[in-house]
Amino acid sequence: MTYDDIVLTLGQDADSLLLHESKTFGKEQLHLPGPDFVDRIFAQTNRSPQVLRNMQQLFDHGRLAGTGYISILPIDQGIEHTAGASFAPNPIYFDPENILKLALEGGCNGVATTFGNLAMMSRKYAHKIPFIVKINHNELLTYPSKYNQIMFGSVDEAWNLGAAAVGATIYFGSEESSRQIIEVAEAFERAHQLGMATILWCYTRNSAFKKDGKDYHVAADLTGQANHLGVTIQADIIKQKLPETNGGFTAINFSKSDKRMYTELSTDHPIDLCRYQVANCYMGRAGLINSGGESQGESDLQQSVRTAVINKRAGGTGLILGRRAFQRPFEEGVELLHAVQDVYLAKEITVA
Repeated sequence: MTYDDIVLTLGQDADSLLLHESKTFGKEQLHLPGPDFVDRIFAQTNRSPQVLRNMQQLFDHGRLAGTGYISILPIDQGIEHTAGASFAPNPIYFDPENILKLALEGGCNGVATTFGNLAMMSRKYAHKIPFIVKINHNELLTYPSKYNQIMFGSVDEAWNLGAAAVGATIYFGSEESSRQIIEVAEAFERAHQLGMATILWCYTRNSAFKKDGKDYHVAADLTGQANHLGVTIQADIIKQKLPETNGGFTAINFSKSDKRMYTELSTDHPIDLCRYQVANCYMGRAGLINSGGESQGESDLQQSVRTAVINKRAGGTGLILGRRAFQRPFEEGVELLHAVQDVYLAKEITVA
């Protein structure tokens, strides 16, 4: 996909997204992605040489190799959303080998999926693409349904099967969040001891975060603070939903806020909302990757390219795109992944 193709795909949003100049956090304040990101940022941290090696492996794989941007294929929906519901649109993904083939053909930096999927194909693929083991999940077979991330295996076993990184989810704001924070922090400490990088899905979850018809689970202030908690427990990369609104703290009337969060530090422009998320990732020292979201059918390409442009121009590090790629024919999934990667390869699209 060329730059002109990207402009056409964005349609009426093109000018707003491609010409926007951010005046909240200046880009000179951010630690931006680049070919030297591991050397420039992580070499001065407490991360071991083994962690640095695995992080560099992640940054150096696939079509975005050497750019400082990353494209990850995440498929853990077989547990999180049930295998039948997730794979019915394309049943080939009941076989985990096809997940790895999609990540490889799609030119991804790494593949994030379950213990079972990666263990089943470990000896054939662990040396061909960086493995990211998702170590906890929300299982969906309890009745009535409950939402609680629990561990599905050990960090040591992730290392055993050849993982370059581990990934985990915390439901910040939920009743179980305190346990999850402690559990994941301990898991990430062990992962770093073994030399693996860490990626945290920083989700907010509480029924009270919906008020007056607005969903503040995707508010910049709530998701930004979730990011800040994530980097505090030493996540190397933060995965977050793209912000769609702001003012969650004030609308729900909890926690603490400052009016400058909504005036000087952000605006209602999607790039500025996303930049607030980047700022909460220690000004980009931990890379922010936004999620692609659920498949909407024909609009998937436009929405995925839009998300990639917002993330890149905000100072983010890449995209983690799953359902929109695997819930369609294999070749179309590859094309969608390539289209998103083309946004990060396009030199015409710069940080706002």
